[in-house]
Amino acid sequence: MSTAQPPTNLQLSLPAVGLMRRLFAMFYDGLLLLALLMVATAIGLTFTEGEATDAGNPLMTTWLFLVSFFYFAWPWLNTGQTLGMKTWRMQLVRIDGKPLTLWHLMLRFLSAIPSIGLGGIGLLWMLYDPNHLALHDKFSETRLVDLKSLKQ
Repeated sequence: MSTAQPPTNLQLSLPAVGLMRRLFAMFYDGLLLLALLMVATAIGLTFTEGEATDAGNPLMTTWLFLVSFFYFAWPWLNTGQTLGMKTWRMQLVRIDGKPLTLWHLMLRFLSAIPSIGLGGIGLLWMLYDPNHLALHDKFSETRLVDLKSLKQ
């Protein structure tokens, strides 16, 4: 599996993305992920002959979790951007400037669930952090940089 090129010094020096643009990108990616999860559920139902599964079915839950993870991990690993991030001109980079790894992406994905899910407290943390890092940024040693400031 190929990894994205390490960010340039210019990318590392770019400002962090603000809260509102993060929320807009999350909304955009959330809509795309919802559509993908509907397709993944339809695929999963082919194995039950179209019968609904029980809530919390471990196989269906695992399947949907993996689909969700790979929706984010694949583009992050290759370009550092999901479709929502491309639209809002932001990119995920490692704080130390090295290429993103699957480990960092898994840490980001897993820590973002409670960070965002608990009333967004992990996102709001960025308003108090001197480097404007959300809690899941800190845990995964990654950050979102603002590509809007680059001239095209």
